[in-house]
Parts: sequence; C-alpha cells; structure tokens
Amino acid sequence: MITPLTAGLSLKPQHYAQALQCEAAGLWWEVHPENYLADGGPRLAWLEAIRARHPVALHGVSLSLAADAPPCTQHLARLAALVRRIEPTLVSEHLAWSAWRGVYHPDLLPFPRTHEALNRIADNIARTQDMLQRTVAIENPTHYLHIEGHAFSEPDFLAMLAQRTGCSLLLDLNNVYISARNLGTSATDYLDAFALHAVAEIHLAGHHADPVHGPALLIDSHDAPVADAVWALYHRVIDRAGPRPTLIERDDQIPPLCELLAERAQAHAALTRHHCAQALPCP
Repeated sequence: MITPLTAGLSLKPQHYAQALQCEAAGLWWEVHPENYLADGGPRLAWLEAIRARHPVALHGVSLSLAADAPPCTQHLARLAALVRRIEPTLVSEHLAWSAWRGVYHPDLLPFPRTHEALNRIADNIARTQDMLQRTVAIENPTHYLHIEGHAFSEPDFLAMLAQRTGCSLLLDLNNVYISARNLGTSATDYLDAFALHAVAEIHLAGHHADPVHGPALLIDSHDAPVADAVWALYHRVIDRAGPRPTLIERDDQIPPLCELLAERAQAHAALTRHHCAQALPCP
C-alpha cells in the first residue's frame, strides 16, 4: 500500500538528524536547490540521506524566469545535475525576476503582466523544463504595491503559462492573502479565478505586519505559524480542488522540529480526510 504524499516541511540544517529519523505518514521535505549545487560535501550527503528515506522537493529562488533574458545556462546545468542526483518528487520556481545583466538581487521582484512578458516567460519556462527534463511548478508571487501596465489578471496569466508550456502551478496561499490585504483586493475572488486543476503543490506560511506601517502592509516573512485566515483559504481550496501536496514553509525564527511537525499535522489531517473520502489509500 502506497501512502499518499500529504504535508511537508522546509528542511533546515539544525533539523537534519531528527528529520532523518522521522516516520510521520505522508511526510516530505522541501529545500532550496541553490544550497546544494555542489559536487559533494556534507550538506549534499545529508540531502541524499534524507532522500533515501523521504520524498524531497526542490523549490528554486534564483532562475529569474520573469527577467528579460533566458535563465543562466550554467545554473540550469547544475540544477539539472542535482535533479538527476536527488530525483525530487516536485520542482518549483517563482513567477518573478531576480537577476539583471548578470547581477543577482536578494529579492523576488514583480513585473507588468504584458503580452511580451507572457511570451518571454513561457519561453524561459520551456527552456528550463527542456533542460531539467521535468515539469516545473510556477508559484504566484507576493505583492506589496500596485504596478501599472497589466494586460492580464494574475490567475489568467498563470493559467496561460500552464497551457502554453505544460508547467504546473504552485499555489502559495500566504502570498494570496498578503497580496489581497496589501492591494485591497479579494483573496477569495483570486482563488475563484485560479486554475486549480493545474496546481501540483500548495504552500502555507506565516507573515507579520510591517514595523512602520503596521497591518496596512503585511510582509511575507515565513517567520511565524500559519495565520488562521490562511488556514481558512486552504480548507476552501482543498474542498474545491481536492488534496494537493502541501508545504509548511518556515525560514526564520525557526522553532524546534516538534512544533513544526505539530503544525504540519493540521495540513496532514485535512488532506487525509480528503484522500479517505476519495477512497485513496489512507495513512
């Protein structure tokens, strides 16, 4: 009997030893591949040890797919080598840009959703998938201010990318909630328009209010438990779309692994109920 992939956690170095021994049903781990693009060394050895016991996903942060240039060929080659070595269950990247004329910026930056951007990003995704020989899931971004010049809504833009390239989508519900609050739009309207059939993975994370502007500006900080409002969006999505592999992201103020496993258990329980209702193997 195969246990379905349910809820996962971001893998952090301080949790490696415990993660290796963890036997929670349906558990998987996600890492940023940029931390493992090496030919050897202890970090890569740990990742291979984890992969021998659990599914692992690669969540990239530096392909800069929305840039006005193709992804770096050398970077793609190193990423492809890691994909062959680890055989991840999922590979994902962000709908954003972070590189300009060979210089990388420490952020995932927005762009106007124009016809030109659609063509350019579709080409960059196709190049990436061809190099990796894998489908890549594209994540919806976080927004902090209005940008002029959009020709498409974000759900429509992502749906067209999926249709053109065969990519899947990564639905980050914390990003949906934060963006709606920051821009004064509706998170539920966004999700009603989203191509849920194309979603291969869901992300949940915490956030905090900006120290200067307060709750008028929410920051996608990944440094707190998932907010109740984001959990509510999550249950709404899986009630409509069915279970999807779900990650609890935590990248700062990282608590003991037992606390993260307790939060992960909430998503696992929700997904298990749906798996059982669909008569799939139940952990």
